[in-house]
Amino acid sequence: MSTDSDRRPPGGLLDDAPRVVNTGLDLLADALECQEVRVSRTDWRPPLPGTDPAALARVLADRRRDDANATAAGRLLAAGAELVDVLPARDVLGLDRGQFCHAGPPIDWARASGPMRGALIGAVLYEGMAADAEEAERMLASGRGYDLRPCHQLGAVGPMAGLITPSMWGFVLRDPTHGGQAYCTLNEGLGKVLRYGAYGPEVVDRLHWMARVLGPLLQTAVRRRADRDGPVDVRGIIAQALHMGDEGHNRNRAGTMLFVRELLPELMDAVAADQLPAGLGAADVAEVGRFANGNDHFFLNLVMPAGKLAADAARGVEGSSLVVAMARNGTDFGVQLSGTGDTWFTAPADVPDGLYLAGYGPDDANPDIGDSTITETAGLGGFAMAAAPAIVRFVGGSADDALTATKAMYEITVAEHTTYQVPVLGFRGTPTGIDAVAVVRTNVLPSVNTGIAGRVAGTGQVGAGLVRPPATCFTAAVNTLAERTPPLT
Repeated sequence: MSTDSDRRPPGGLLDDAPRVVNTGLDLLADALECQEVRVSRTDWRPPLPGTDPAALARVLADRRRDDANATAAGRLLAAGAELVDVLPARDVLGLDRGQFCHAGPPIDWARASGPMRGALIGAVLYEGMAADAEEAERMLASGRGYDLRPCHQLGAVGPMAGLITPSMWGFVLRDPTHGGQAYCTLNEGLGKVLRYGAYGPEVVDRLHWMARVLGPLLQTAVRRRADRDGPVDVRGIIAQALHMGDEGHNRNRAGTMLFVRELLPELMDAVAADQLPAGLGAADVAEVGRFANGNDHFFLNLVMPAGKLAADAARGVEGSSLVVAMARNGTDFGVQLSGTGDTWFTAPADVPDGLYLAGYGPDDANPDIGDSTITETAGLGGFAMAAAPAIVRFVGGSADDALTATKAMYEITVAEHTTYQVPVLGFRGTPTGIDAVAVVRTNVLPSVNTGIAGRVAGTGQVGAGLVRPPATCFTAAVNTLAERTPPLT
């Protein structure tokens, strides 16, 4: 039996207020809302451009992937980070004369960016392998007399250009849960420093001071602290620092102060007991204290190896789409997954969008560079920006942007950190464990905050800002994961 409503002409559909659901682009929804029409928006985006639908469908349908990701994420979250020593790279990484480590995926001189070339020139000068920059550049361009390897390959990480040479001193961290070890050089500070591609006399002189004074004194303090109270718990300091306005990548003011507080008493005791390294005295201790406490990025070089320990613990889980490395060499951005071994999935790095130092602008900027994205990989940095609203004064944006960035990262991660928490989110754990499949499916790329190096070798730092990894890194990674994962039986 028909009713009047059944016989309503099509035009009658608009006799009542429309109920609109918008999916995808906001253009239609925005236009209707301007006309006071209520619109329900669904948070949906198409997969990343370049996605292979068959590969994405295969990994999404594989019921084993969730278990694999849970295993990998569980290892990442369980990893500890204890500072056990401070040593020259030759003693930890086995580097010989002419062997250098660099940030990011593999690179050679021919493809190296300006800051990477500048840092390599400085490394050659620091090691005494050339008399001047011109001789160093000729040697590097010849391809003879030296060897380049990614830091990640040797269980290390390096900020910006990430150069590690045999004579440089660095932090040695150990994961007491899984037994892993990670290494990172000591932080030079900001401005004209080697990691940003500067190589002038002041840069090389500072590096020699760090090897002659800073490294040995930190070694003394770390060893005395370990003998007295056990190793410094770096992960514990990071957790405290997040409650004090840090995010672990570009804001480490609280972490640096907490770290200095741990070690300075040990140095003072060593002075009183006349147990400093030979040739060093109280004036050197004071200089080290001023240097570390006056460098808000000093603690970054402890956060990074802590992140490396956590990410490395998650490696090697068959079928896992968890990201275990994101790194940049100034030319390429590279990604590695737990389930795809040591394969790097690379694409051209983008130039960060940010704030510039006086006299510099976007035309002076080099594309993204550094291993410091290991912080984001481990649930810090851009993933924890809500804990550090003041960071926007350094990288740009607003406090609301910092909060939005952290909230968005929960869409592409498989866990919330059990130790790293965000006070403004009710002490919710930071979004941790990037799922490459979720990145591809949702079209949400990881949020990264970073320093900006000058594109011309020798310039140094020109600013700081925000950047996203290239989408191609993730689509290629998911395609390969689909190929390598055994079929369901």
